[in-house]
Amino acid sequence: MASPDLSELLARARALVPSLREHAIETEKLRRVPDASIAALRQSGLFRLFQPARYGGIEAPARAFIEIGATLARGCGSTSWVLNNLVAHNWMLGYWPLAAQDDVWQARPDAVIGSAFVFPAGRAEKVAGGYTLSGRWPFSSGIDASDWVMLAANIATGADKIEPSFFLVPRADTTTIDNWQVMGLSGTGSKDVACDTIFVPEHRVIAAERGKGAPHPGSAVNPGPLYNLAWYALFGFVNGAAALGIAQGAVEEFTADMKARVTTNSGRSVADFASMQIRVAEAATLADAAEKLMLKDCDDAMAIAASGRQANNEEKARWRRDGAFAVRLTVRAVDILFAGAGGSAVAETHPLQRALRDIHAAQGHIGLNWDLNGTLYGRVALGLDPDFPLL
Repeated sequence: MASPDLSELLARARALVPSLREHAIETEKLRRVPDASIAALRQSGLFRLFQPARYGGIEAPARAFIEIGATLARGCGSTSWVLNNLVAHNWMLGYWPLAAQDDVWQARPDAVIGSAFVFPAGRAEKVAGGYTLSGRWPFSSGIDASDWVMLAANIATGADKIEPSFFLVPRADTTTIDNWQVMGLSGTGSKDVACDTIFVPEHRVIAAERGKGAPHPGSAVNPGPLYNLAWYALFGFVNGAAALGIAQGAVEEFTADMKARVTTNSGRSVADFASMQIRVAEAATLADAAEKLMLKDCDDAMAIAASGRQANNEEKARWRRDGAFAVRLTVRAVDILFAGAGGSAVAETHPLQRALRDIHAAQGHIGLNWDLNGTLYGRVALGLDPDFPLL
């Protein structure tokens, strides 16, 4: 059976937006995506966006991170964040040895994989047949919906040498610590995950450098361009898509609100004020610019991968730069709108206050931090070492 094309996938995502918007407050209060929303995402097939076709996956192009993620975020930023993070792990698993992919998808083709990617948080030791893994990791977005989890740890390989690696484990082998009490993106359920000396077989461990775009253990069975991309160069678009959709939704919300609003003192239409007109114009332009920047880079990355060439450091650094800068544009867009929205926007039920909190929380992600990623690009552009071994 042929996989749906991107237009069909977008139609499915748009159909979910009203329900996600309706459940947005519930999502915040639960501090995780509600079961009904997860079930709807499963039913839509969107969880299988970047899964290898061998298991019934779609193998969508990288731009689907942006288009699908941003569409869903118009309804709920937290739900978009979770969807994009979880489907990114399906993409990553395509780089693992075949045995690891079979462990996850042979018995359950629609299995969902969470993650926690803070390498120093884990401790791994080599044992016969694999490794033991212990640690406590923060920021496991969508862990409540996950069947498996990818955990990061450094493996000691010699005197003062380490190999950053990812470990694939059943979620049942871990403990989820309910400590996600935050001001924004609270519905992502990005809780801590812990385990204590669990065994991870060799085939479920992969060196982080295998995601740099060179041939990897999964190349023989997943030869498509999607699995020739560089993980760390593109992660900013995975998470940045939610910020884009939050900004786009805020522009829609603000514009509709101002069309209908009149001033309390004169009854004059608020839409007649030049200050409101310029706010709408600037915010919409910022969101449009962010979207075009993100989509161009995703398309460039796919074209390079399809050509059989590996992206160079300048290209990878530019993608990280652009992902962070695009999110910076979306934050500015929401700030402009909120500042002009008036007192009603501070109500807990108003979408703009949630957009403000969520988009600032998104910008706090290390992959979207402008100082870090702008500096990375500047180093490469000026002929210096990027000081980022996984680039």
